[in-house]
Amino acid sequence: MKKIRVFLTAAMLMVGFVSHAQTTIRGLLVDSVTHEGEPYATVRVYKGAIKGTAEAMSVTDADGKIEQKIDGRGTYHVVVSSVGRKTIRRDVHLSGQSAIDLGTLYATDDAMQLSGVEVVAQKPIVKMTTDKMTYDVQSDVDSKSQTVLDMLRKVPMVTVDGQDNISVNGQSSFKVYVDGKPSIMFSSNPSQIFKSMPASAVKSIEVITNPGAKYDAEGAGGILDIIMNHAEGEKAATNAYNGTLRTTLTNLNWGGSAFVSGQQGKFTYSVNAFAVKVFPNKTEVNLDRTQNTALGTTAMHYFQAGKSRQPFAMGSLSLGYEIDSMSQVNATMNIHKFKLTTEGHPITSFSGGVYGTGFSYGNQMRMEQGNTSFDASLDYQRFLNAARTSNITFTYLFTTAPTKNTNENIYDSFDYESLQNAGIAAPTLVNLFSDNRTHAREHIFQADYVTPLAENHTFSAGTKYTGRFSHSDAKYYNIVDGERLFNELNSSNYKNNQSILAGYAEYNGSFGKISTRLGARYEHTWENVKYVLGAGENFHRNYGNFVPSGSVTYGFTSTTNLGLSYSLRIIRPGISYLNPYVDRSNPTSLTYGNPDLGVEKSHNVNLVFNYFSPKFMTNITLGQSFCNNQIYQYSFMDGTILNQTYGNIVKNRWTNLNAFFNYSPSAKTRFMTNLHVGYGDMRSTQLAFRNSGWEFNGFFNIQQTLPWDIKWSLGAFAKTKDVSLQGRNGAMGVMFTTLTKDLIKDKLNLSLIYSVPFRGKMHIKNESFGTDFYQKNDIIIHMQAVGFTLTWTFGNTKKAFQSHQSKASSDFDERKSTGEQMGGMGSGSGIGM
Repeated sequence: MKKIRVFLTAAMLMVGFVSHAQTTIRGLLVDSVTHEGEPYATVRVYKGAIKGTAEAMSVTDADGKIEQKIDGRGTYHVVVSSVGRKTIRRDVHLSGQSAIDLGTLYATDDAMQLSGVEVVAQKPIVKMTTDKMTYDVQSDVDSKSQTVLDMLRKVPMVTVDGQDNISVNGQSSFKVYVDGKPSIMFSSNPSQIFKSMPASAVKSIEVITNPGAKYDAEGAGGILDIIMNHAEGEKAATNAYNGTLRTTLTNLNWGGSAFVSGQQGKFTYSVNAFAVKVFPNKTEVNLDRTQNTALGTTAMHYFQAGKSRQPFAMGSLSLGYEIDSMSQVNATMNIHKFKLTTEGHPITSFSGGVYGTGFSYGNQMRMEQGNTSFDASLDYQRFLNAARTSNITFTYLFTTAPTKNTNENIYDSFDYESLQNAGIAAPTLVNLFSDNRTHAREHIFQADYVTPLAENHTFSAGTKYTGRFSHSDAKYYNIVDGERLFNELNSSNYKNNQSILAGYAEYNGSFGKISTRLGARYEHTWENVKYVLGAGENFHRNYGNFVPSGSVTYGFTSTTNLGLSYSLRIIRPGISYLNPYVDRSNPTSLTYGNPDLGVEKSHNVNLVFNYFSPKFMTNITLGQSFCNNQIYQYSFMDGTILNQTYGNIVKNRWTNLNAFFNYSPSAKTRFMTNLHVGYGDMRSTQLAFRNSGWEFNGFFNIQQTLPWDIKWSLGAFAKTKDVSLQGRNGAMGVMFTTLTKDLIKDKLNLSLIYSVPFRGKMHIKNESFGTDFYQKNDIIIHMQAVGFTLTWTFGNTKKAFQSHQSKASSDFDERKSTGEQMGGMGSGSGIGM
């Protein structure tokens, strides 16, 4: 009996152990075409028949990871389902093991489900983590009819103002990457490129607010990464290709684009090209400046009704070759050409104080801004283990960005002598022509290494060398009797060469519900400045920057998490900020750089909350940033002349709240809101100035599928004025609507477009002030637009192909002040007094 009791006791303990054995089922669900993680798919685990209530249920996280715990032993069925996707089933046998890995599962479209069943949710349009937001442009119905700039207004943490100037995470300084690689052509002129680029050319937009150690430290707001619409796909069993042709015609512009990608065995390729011509656009500028002097208050009024033209073209080529199962080589080339021409006949009037009873003058002005940029890269990647989780990548990147700016002013007849005899102080008017050319070249060599340390723990490290060569040649000519005479005294020839050596190390790990990323980067810069012509002394300097970063995220559930991040970002002043050349094209103001500028350092702390569900998602980010040596363009009066230059003279503190909401009650309806509220405090000891204030902007969008499968979108964007140390700039509001219809088995898309500012015309009002002056201007842009877009899709596969995204990164960028992102809505409003 005793033996029987022992046996029964042991059996009962064994049964208890078996019934409580717990196994974690893991895996990764990715899109079969893009290989990107498939978020928010439902994971159910059944025992026995696949019906009724599941033993356990969860959803994949934002990266498509599967992690489901199950108690018991025996055969179980894991079923993964997602809206519009084929159901995936895997059978597993649990025998007390701690974990089972399903490996990578591929989600494919279910044509029957998409055509025959009305689903109750849409594919998530945004993926959100503590450090990064990814906006799925191709899931937005407006992508077939709008531009990338229009899409950016919807992207969390991004703001586009009334002059099409872009800010990221509340900062006007940010880096622009394309397919994971830095791009001078995009960084130097993002506004014009994005407003000319069709959204259909872009797959997704990533906003990396806390880039981490492997990225360059440059860019206070972070990184804006544009992933082109040729994302990596499954290897085709046979040779395949696809592509799109697109044309747009509105009362403001016309343009066309072409894209083709394909695969021939181990070789992949993609070609993308587009061109836009903007019709002459009427712009009006009213500027008023008052100045307090010992002789009384003076007043200046400026009016210009001008027109601008903006031809633009861009092309890119991407090539890839798989050498073997463990290595691949890829090459990319991009070229971009842009030219902005503005013409007008402004009138400038003066009165009061030293100007006595007053006077006025006019001039014929013509300004041209243009650049042609080129970049090319070559990557070699080698996987170091069979699981392809460890790899090393070598990258070379070359970029060049020559820019040409010319300005010609021919003044009307002006009786300067009579004004002098009357005791009236009048500016000296000299017919002039200026030709300012800058040329920047960059060579980058980079190596990156990634390896797993253990399950859910990864280590990466790398090194990088950057050689940057910048040259500015500014020539100034006096025009006498129709002949241009070179003015050497006012001209400048200036070189700035930099060598930057960097190294980084970063750790990523997960501990249950907690995931963390910790990294450190060090960058050392050697700078050599030479003045070939003009004022200034040659000098050399070198300096180092240690840049820590980190984040920690706690996952309450697979759909809810809270994260905290910190990053230090820097801004190296570029050649236009350092160049001491004095722009004298305006007789009432002077503009020049400051060769003594130092590196700006900005600290950023963000608290991030994310919630996901098939119908509703939200991201709320509360951020605090502070900087004690901000590079700021400030203004002051010297006599009757307004001077504008740069200095590390501002301490700022910004508190920002960004909120994104997306609600999809059904597959036919989507509501979207993107909001930003900020409060800033800015002060300068050197200028004895302090300013503070609130900023707000919001984007609201409704998308609805109407009968006959017509897609309708209605959106509106509004913002208050931005706050700076010496003023407020640019309140605006605009709304747009589109109707989109797919025809001929979804190969042809027709979209009708209409947009209009709230007031019929775009009014952009700016104001600035100093200790003894106040200035305001009102820029009026005629931009009501109506038109259509036609898009034709062709090819023998729905898949697209692209080479590996390079890990190369670049520091080449400068802060873009309000109105400085060339080619925005306000680009035709250049003041040529």
